[in-house]
Amino acid sequence: MLYLCRRVRLIAVGWALQNITKNYTLYIVMSKHLVIVESPTKAKTIGKFLGSDYQIMSSQGHIRDIEGMGKNSIGIDFKNDYQPHYVIDAQKEQLVAQLRKAAQKAKTIWLASDEDREGEAIAWHLKEVLELPTENTHRIVFHEITKTAIEEALQHPRDIDYNLVDAQQARRVLDRIVGFELSPVLWKKVTTGLSAGRVQSVAVRLIVEREQEIEAFESQAHYRLTATFAGETASGEQVSFDTELNHRFASKEEALAFLEACQKQSYTLSSVTHKQGRRSPAPPFTTSSLQQEAARKLHFTVSKTMRLAQSLYEAGHITYMRTDSVNLSNLALNTAKEEILKEYGATYHRSRKYQTTSKGAQEAHEAIRPTYMSVASAGNNNDERRLYDLIRKRALATQMADAETDTTRVEVAMSDMPYLWVATHEVVTFDGFMRVYTQSTDDDNAADSMGMQSLAQLEAPMACQLGTVHAQESFSKAPLRYNDATLVKRMEELGIGRPSTYATVIETIQSRQYVVKGNVEGKKRSYNVLTLQGNKISDKTKSEIVGADTGKFLPTDLGRITNNFLVEQFPTILSYDFTARSEESFDAIAEGEANWVKTVDEFYQTFHPLIAQVPSGKMAARVIGKHPETGEVVLARITKNGPCVQIGDSDEQKPRFASLQKGQSIFTITLDEALALFATALPYTLTTWNGQEVVIGEGKFGPYVRCGKTFVSIPKGQNPHAISAEAAIALLENHQQQQLPIHDFGDIQVLNGRYGAYIKTAEGNYRIPRSVDAHTLSKEQCQELIAAGNNTTKTQKPYKRYAKK
Repeated sequence: MLYLCRRVRLIAVGWALQNITKNYTLYIVMSKHLVIVESPTKAKTIGKFLGSDYQIMSSQGHIRDIEGMGKNSIGIDFKNDYQPHYVIDAQKEQLVAQLRKAAQKAKTIWLASDEDREGEAIAWHLKEVLELPTENTHRIVFHEITKTAIEEALQHPRDIDYNLVDAQQARRVLDRIVGFELSPVLWKKVTTGLSAGRVQSVAVRLIVEREQEIEAFESQAHYRLTATFAGETASGEQVSFDTELNHRFASKEEALAFLEACQKQSYTLSSVTHKQGRRSPAPPFTTSSLQQEAARKLHFTVSKTMRLAQSLYEAGHITYMRTDSVNLSNLALNTAKEEILKEYGATYHRSRKYQTTSKGAQEAHEAIRPTYMSVASAGNNNDERRLYDLIRKRALATQMADAETDTTRVEVAMSDMPYLWVATHEVVTFDGFMRVYTQSTDDDNAADSMGMQSLAQLEAPMACQLGTVHAQESFSKAPLRYNDATLVKRMEELGIGRPSTYATVIETIQSRQYVVKGNVEGKKRSYNVLTLQGNKISDKTKSEIVGADTGKFLPTDLGRITNNFLVEQFPTILSYDFTARSEESFDAIAEGEANWVKTVDEFYQTFHPLIAQVPSGKMAARVIGKHPETGEVVLARITKNGPCVQIGDSDEQKPRFASLQKGQSIFTITLDEALALFATALPYTLTTWNGQEVVIGEGKFGPYVRCGKTFVSIPKGQNPHAISAEAAIALLENHQQQQLPIHDFGDIQVLNGRYGAYIKTAEGNYRIPRSVDAHTLSKEQCQELIAAGNNTTKTQKPYKRYAKK
């Protein structure tokens, strides 16, 4: 009997241990300390540094959020100081129960979420929901996940910073108000399903206005002159070098006259100057500069950069990646020095301390850098390793010596004209930090215009012989479209949002189809080249492709029309200054200098009255012209199915619609182009099937295939003007197959429906449970389901197929 009892106990313990290993967050043995972080990966990394007295659990982000928007509520109590109504995510109720149980058993609870506003809010929500006692609950923060940093944080805990919590809460409440009040207006004025946001709408405005600048840009022509000169130095060495005239000519006539005058001139190398210069390294990475440089050098999107950086941080490879600071700790400075001395020697080291100057710097207190400078490579995949390498090289470069340069400038004078032919060349005499890292620029055309020729051996004065002269027609360039790097840079310059939110903003405006990242085809343009060689001047016309762009942000028609409406109706709210002032208000709340309720109220009292002033009715469509035969008006507009053109706009005659083709826009489409869309006659007869015409048309819900009384939608993305007869018939056959009864028992049929299989009788339609395979049902089983369906309980209540649920 004793043996049997022991055996039972051993089996029970074995079963318990087996289940414990399935979830490292569950323990039977009471832990003295409970540490809660927001990420499972972060929990795993921290667990390496703390002993068995510490239980590490993850909240997996926020455990609660403002209640979702309903018909009569947006989760904010306007009558009670805009207090948000928080609810626990249904998918996290079990996790919350586990956290609560662990907290009740722990002697001390450590809230170790990230050290920014979002992390502070997570810590506060945990304290509130889990009802953690103040006396044994501590807030700890660290900007890197290392043993030293964790131990230091545990030795210096603090209370929750409610100013940071209020700043985060103010942002969430204000953004919820804007979204709730603006979005329905867009549904009524533009089309259904749209959304507006305080920051995202301004980001769309940036992209729309840049495209409008490009469209309105008128290129100005001018002539740029280059020439080759030859001469003999004092030592008898023959040299030649390329130059550029320090003047532009506005017309071909002026350039031609100048070339003719060049034949009568004598030329002298009149000046050679040498200038020593220095280049200093860029500061270590902040969130914004990392996003920009990763886009330039690695071609990463902002969201990808932040995702990879988050992974590197949580694995303990880099410091916290949401930061406005360029400061480096003394430990980082010393370890960087050791690496530089070891790898490059003392001449390459120079200690620097950078000061943060950005407005509203409020995130972490150190720049982004490797946690261990001695680690040359880190990351779980190639992209992580590439980003880590970028961060490490930038951090090391900040502690290296300046690069030293020698710039030579030469000037060739003309005997009877005031212009100068100029050439410059820069030589790096000591590479310094450039041995490790050089910063990229946003200028696609940044280059040494005179190539890599050496001018150092030239001495003035020296007689020169004129070689070939080219006068090439050039054109002023339109503003550049935004890419990830330049959009982030511009948003930061204007104070729109914060770098930690840029990834979300850029993702949102693309997912909402206000903006796409795409390519633009260039256009062919002719230009003139005049060439003087010897005593002859040739005149040639050449061509080039201009305006081509790859991987740039382009506004869609939906983005343009939405932006135009918002800017027209809400100029104050959509202004760059207003958005920047909102961010400054959040900064003031975080610093304890402003009250969050008062800040939100001031915004609401300004914003809410504007909603009531919006005129009723849909936005007017763009009138393209009139149909040349019928006189009907031809319009371009946005519908729920996208941009389209429309013929007719009266109640007497049903309008006809045609979707725009790829590359067309409701803002630029011409009358001829619009009518051409109807030339294929939507609707038009494509072929015949089973003795009936197969017609391609377009209706309220998009393009369709019709045969007799059967209508089948054409899949999204398939061009109704280019669909083949085979593809159309395949859609009809597939639809017909779906309409055939699964079973036909005479008075009872089992059919396929839009929401799954169902039973059809003369009395009505009855739902088949998802757990039942409709293909295996017998007539008797159908009768049982019908009988069960007559039950009036909520779970068994029968429904008519078209009845309102």
